[in-house]
Amino acid sequence: MNLLVLTATDGSYNSVRPEAEIYISLLKFGYDITVMTEENSAYASRFKEQGIRVIDTHYKKKISPSTIIKIRDTIKKYNIDVVYATNSKSISNAVIACIGTKVKLVTYRGTTGGLYRHDPSSYLNALNPRVDGVICVSEAVSKHVRKQILSQSKKVETIYKGHEVSWYNTKPINLEEFGTNQNNFNIAFVANVRPHKGLIYLLRAAYELAKFENIHIILIGENISQEPYISEIKNCGMQERIHLSGFRNDAPQIIASCSVLVQASTRKEGLPRVILEALAANVPVIASAIEGNSEIIEDDFNGFIVPIKDADAIAKKIIELYNSPQKLQEFSKNCAYTIENKMSHRTTVEKFDKFFNSLLDSTK
Repeated sequence: MNLLVLTATDGSYNSVRPEAEIYISLLKFGYDITVMTEENSAYASRFKEQGIRVIDTHYKKKISPSTIIKIRDTIKKYNIDVVYATNSKSISNAVIACIGTKVKLVTYRGTTGGLYRHDPSSYLNALNPRVDGVICVSEAVSKHVRKQILSQSKKVETIYKGHEVSWYNTKPINLEEFGTNQNNFNIAFVANVRPHKGLIYLLRAAYELAKFENIHIILIGENISQEPYISEIKNCGMQERIHLSGFRNDAPQIIASCSVLVQASTRKEGLPRVILEALAANVPVIASAIEGNSEIIEDDFNGFIVPIKDADAIAKKIIELYNSPQKLQEFSKNCAYTIENKMSHRTTVEKFDKFFNSLLDSTK
């Protein structure tokens, strides 16, 4: 099969890897793969080393005549069977480029919102009639997409973006640079913060956590040093034990050094990568009860599921693990099991291969 992938790989190596390794593994299934992505990106050189053709492409506009022409030329030159577009700008350009061709067009969907029948922009995305299939990162996302599509012939499939424990086989880092150490009970929170990421609820939980002198919170990501977060940190009673790291490329190593991860999002999450990174590092997760989280975290097995926007529940579960090292250790052992079985990279690749082939078989 000749596969053309339209994707952006200019993020950090760790963030790109779960997707990028899918294409590398598909080579073993006999695929001829072309990737249109940034040639100077983190994964481009690895693609080339493995025998994947890389065409330098930057997705800057939703409709770019030059990008559309480049996609069409590539489809013709390499006799492409399936085009797989993974982000909004690559999808909108692919929709136009594939008109009049026989290729199957597959798009990726990673969030539970933003795709609606009444929104014209959605017809430059998965709702466009030219799209043959949609790969969704979770059942929650698939459920949302199926509600919006009009065509029964459009295939919608849930395929988890699998991981491998070996990808995160890195030593925990020294937390002393943040003002804490491994002897403390350290809580990680990772996000480029927007209101729906739920940071405010962890900070409100800190009022209950303040009485435990060796509980520390490490906040990793951008947009944290602003209101209302700064005021909550100052007033919660544990200001000196809440540490802001800013954006970090080594977030997985920081998570691996902590006791627990809190993921408190209120909406719009498909399958949060940070939760998978925590599980791969054997770090239990306290997660809000949005649908995507509930597909990964099994309550009282590899972490806890708490009600959305419930600071008291977050505090209660943190304290429960703080007071029970045995339960924390038990949860930690169960984390790797989740990655190796339910969320494995091998299973992801097999499902991609099956899905692509099912689209081609439907036209024979």
